[in-house]
Amino acid sequence: MERRGAAHGNTRPPVEVTSRIRGRFPGRQGTMDQHSGSRVVGPGLRRASDYAWRLLILGAAVYLLFRLLLRFELVFIALFLALILTSLLRPPVRFLARWMPRPLAVLATALGSLAVLGALAWVVADSVSNESGSLASEFRGGVDRIRTWLQGAPFRVNPNTLTNLQSKLTTWVSQHRSTLITQALSEASRIVDVLAVLALSVFCAVFFTSSGDRMWHWFTRQLPPGSRDTWTRCGHTAWRTFAGYTRGSILVAGTNALMVGVALELLRVPLVLPLTLLEFVASFIPLIGSPIALAVATVVALAGRGVTTAVIVLALIVVIGQIEGHVLQPFVLGWSVRLHPVAVAVCVIAGTTLAGLAGAVVAVPLASIGWAVWRTLHEGPEPRADDEAPAPSA
Repeated sequence: MERRGAAHGNTRPPVEVTSRIRGRFPGRQGTMDQHSGSRVVGPGLRRASDYAWRLLILGAAVYLLFRLLLRFELVFIALFLALILTSLLRPPVRFLARWMPRPLAVLATALGSLAVLGALAWVVADSVSNESGSLASEFRGGVDRIRTWLQGAPFRVNPNTLTNLQSKLTTWVSQHRSTLITQALSEASRIVDVLAVLALSVFCAVFFTSSGDRMWHWFTRQLPPGSRDTWTRCGHTAWRTFAGYTRGSILVAGTNALMVGVALELLRVPLVLPLTLLEFVASFIPLIGSPIALAVATVVALAGRGVTTAVIVLALIVVIGQIEGHVLQPFVLGWSVRLHPVAVAVCVIAGTTLAGLAGAVVAVPLASIGWAVWRTLHEGPEPRADDEAPAPSA
């Protein structure tokens, strides 16, 4: 056919033939174009789907990692405490290592820290035992004052209501005494787990402090050569952020405890030292720890000193919260933890929901480390002092 057309001079270019076909069947060709166009995925949808399946895989990996950490919760808590102890032991170890071998400096610092903690526990126990005699009578009088306060203005509670409530509470305790004792014994059995966690954390902290650099270098040597520099930069950033958060949190908690202790001592509230220690420990939980500790102090003040003192202690929640949020947190933790207060609140609530009290404690430092590593990977390494080293080097 092509030869005959060529012989008669009827050859037409393919473009001309295509245009003539489109001219004869315009509607059918438009339908074909629409059907072919419906099978083409736009670049935006394609990009979104690419991110979606990657996020699904990443979420599954994070979920599996979280489930694995829950199975080994005690080990994870012990390692977390070991890193905290390492960040605290490192400065005195570096100071003592100028005049003695580093292993001896680590041993001296560890023994000195244990001695300080033991002395503090002894002082708290001695304070409680000395005040236990007068505290019982003060609390009985405080309960009577609370009943009188509730019966007066503005509450006007019926005395019979309070008496019935007290009798019902006494009856419920007597009926569930065996259950309460069983639960108390089951909780007391966890003391062995607590002691095991503390022993493991101290053991790991000693080795992290003495030979953490060698352990980190051994880990990086197991990685592919092309990724070692990235891991080294991320390790330096993560450790610098964690150490700064830990030391800053201790400084903030100590300042809060000092203010609370002085205020309670001036107000002559019972159990000043235990309540001050409770404030110090609770301050490690951002946003909610300090108000909870001061709420306990308010109850003690209400029972021991009356309504006026309790109201003053209640006002301390607002005052100390403002000082911590507007003075201590920005100046002490601002350089190491660069998270918005909304992000901190979300992290605390999410950590509490997922892992309880331990999750509330570790949520903010983990989020801070993740954000710092993200910024390092996208903005390049930040300048660091020679004193800093990657975790768990100390």
